[in-house]
Amino acid sequence: MNPAGVESKGSSYLQGLDYSVVQQCMHCGMCLPTCPTYDATKIERHSPRGRIALMRAIADDRLEATKTFADEMYFCLGCLACVTACPAGVNYAELFEHARAEVERRELLKSPRRTAIRSFTVKWLFMDHRRLTAVGRAMRLYQELGIQSLIRGSGVLRLLPKRLRELEAMTPKVQPAFSNELIARVTPAVGGRRQTVAMLTGCAQDLIFSDVNRDTVEVLARNGCEVHTPPDQPCCGSLHAHNGEWALAQVLARRMIDLLPPERYDAIITNAGGCGSHLKHYSKLLEDDPRYAARAKAWDAKVRDIHEFLAGAGLRPPTKVSGPPMRVTYHESCHLSHGQKIVNQPRQVLAVIPGLQLVELPEANWCCGSAGIYNLTQPEMAGQLLERKIGHIRSTGVEVVATANPGCLLQLINGCRDAGLNLRVAHPITLLAEAYRRES
Repeated sequence: MNPAGVESKGSSYLQGLDYSVVQQCMHCGMCLPTCPTYDATKIERHSPRGRIALMRAIADDRLEATKTFADEMYFCLGCLACVTACPAGVNYAELFEHARAEVERRELLKSPRRTAIRSFTVKWLFMDHRRLTAVGRAMRLYQELGIQSLIRGSGVLRLLPKRLRELEAMTPKVQPAFSNELIARVTPAVGGRRQTVAMLTGCAQDLIFSDVNRDTVEVLARNGCEVHTPPDQPCCGSLHAHNGEWALAQVLARRMIDLLPPERYDAIITNAGGCGSHLKHYSKLLEDDPRYAARAKAWDAKVRDIHEFLAGAGLRPPTKVSGPPMRVTYHESCHLSHGQKIVNQPRQVLAVIPGLQLVELPEANWCCGSAGIYNLTQPEMAGQLLERKIGHIRSTGVEVVATANPGCLLQLINGCRDAGLNLRVAHPITLLAEAYRRES
């Protein structure tokens, strides 16, 4: 997946891709009913099969990569539901990332506004955790001083264009404390150490859901793990890899491996479905790097989603204590279920919580519309998907919605609020941590 290596094999990323990957699609159509964009439009090019046909035509030099092709690649959610449905095992994730890298290499969507936004966010802000936390602190001050509430109540936002008003309404609440303020560098195991693990705190997760990171460390400690949580962790590079910036994704992968050498730990834990899907593929990203290729393979072998790890290590059920029963439904993060194939383990975690009744969510693995930054770049389609998801949540009659990805958490929090649903949206591990706390 090394960009330089790919370009040396052909004139484009798609031509440099192993052609067998492009040819693998049988055009059987099994992916069509699982694809949210095809389901909404019934247009062939909006399906995985249609997009692969476009990629193959470009790889064969039968079609020039144009802005239309670029728009199509960014209209795709990248939810990977097609991968689960595909009987031929097509590696759509690899095709998808190569296609977006080709879009960025050729600058097919270049505009002053897009360049400025990507330069600030992807190439500057998310390349340095200190910059990100500085912005987070400024946002927290803006919220805690009441300036945000004052501006919202003043009516001045009505003067802004509709899209800017929508973006302002989606602004997440920044946590009062970040992960390094909540979590010690080393958290000892409770009741004797069985394993030593590293905890990944993420980037957006650290700002918006640092409490979930704290809960994850607590749960690990209560299950016999000594937990190492270095402060100032870099972004994992998922945002960059999924948006065609492979070189930057490689830089971040190297930083992560240097910060948390895999040979030191029994496991490296992630609690974010989207990040975990990317974190498990550093070996592909760095396969042409002679210094990091072997270390990246070792890294991939150690990365575990928190639910996957607990289910495999022997999860200790919380002691039953008195308390009101809780009806919970579970929305599956696309990259947790389709990317990492982790479906049953979060349900196993929820099943051990005393007093919790799990109500299955219709279309639990159908995308909620968050999809990384999709809800920012494709608001109309993201809105349709969110409305569909909220309708299914409403039908369950539950009090709590559980989901295991920061993007999904934020999307569902905003969706429930806008729909007038008085529901709690929480990570499964937070519900487990609270059950442990009730023991004592």
